[in-house]
Amino acid sequence: MTVLRQRNRPAMQAAIIIFPGSNREHDVCLAWKLATGREPLCVWHGDASLPEADLIILPGGFAHGDYLRCGAIAAHSPIMREVRARAARGTPVLGICNGFQILTEAGMLPGALLPNRSLAFTCKDIYLRVENSQTIFTCGYAAGQTISVPVAHHDGGYTADPATLDRLEDQGLVAFRYCGPSGALSEDNNFNGSARAIAGIFNDSRTILGLMPHPEDATDPLLGGTDGRAFFDGLVSALQ
Repeated sequence: MTVLRQRNRPAMQAAIIIFPGSNREHDVCLAWKLATGREPLCVWHGDASLPEADLIILPGGFAHGDYLRCGAIAAHSPIMREVRARAARGTPVLGICNGFQILTEAGMLPGALLPNRSLAFTCKDIYLRVENSQTIFTCGYAAGQTISVPVAHHDGGYTADPATLDRLEDQGLVAFRYCGPSGALSEDNNFNGSARAIAGIFNDSRTILGLMPHPEDATDPLLGGTDGRAFFDGLVSALQ
C-alpha cells in the first residue's frame, strides 16, 4: 500500500482521463469531491503529459464508441503512455467499467471483458462481495462484506485462462465478486457470466484496480444508495 508522493505540492489530487465517449467522468468527479472537498483534474486522452496526481482514474463510458473492442482504441491514446509510466512508478490507477476494459486492453491488468451472457446492455443495482479488504482501494470495507452498487455495461463478462484465474485467486488479487444479498454466490447472481463471478481485480502490487460496477454512483442517497461512499472514503484515507 505504498504510494509515491513528491514533496512541496498539494496532497490528495486525482487526475481523471477523458476519452471521446466517456460519460461517467462527472459522476467520478462528484464522488471524489464529496470524499476530499477538492475538484479533481480532468486530462484529455490526446495529451502527452499528466499533471502530478496521487491517483489516476479511467472512468466509465464508451471510449471511441467501443469500436473494434471496448477500450481497444483508447488503450493506444497518447496519454496512456504516461499512465503506464506513472503506474510503473507506483501511482495508483483506478479503472471503472470502460476504464477496466481499457486497462485490460492496455495490458495493465490480465484477462478481457466479453459481452454479457444475455448479449444485452444491463443497467441495474447488483450486490458485490468484498474479497480482499487489505488494499488502498478496498480498505473502507471488511472482507466478506456485501455492498450494493449499480452496473451499466454490455461487455462486462470477465474472462481469463485457467492459470491466470488460479493465480488471481491464490494471490488475493480478486477484489469483488457478484453475489446475492447475503454474499452467496450463484449463477443467477452472476448476471453477466464472469468467470468465477469476478467483478474486479488488482494487479500484482495491488496498486491498479479494475472493476465493472460503479461505486461512484452509490455515494448519495438521492441516487438510491450510499455503499460506494466507503470505497472513496477508504481510498482517500489510505492515500493521505
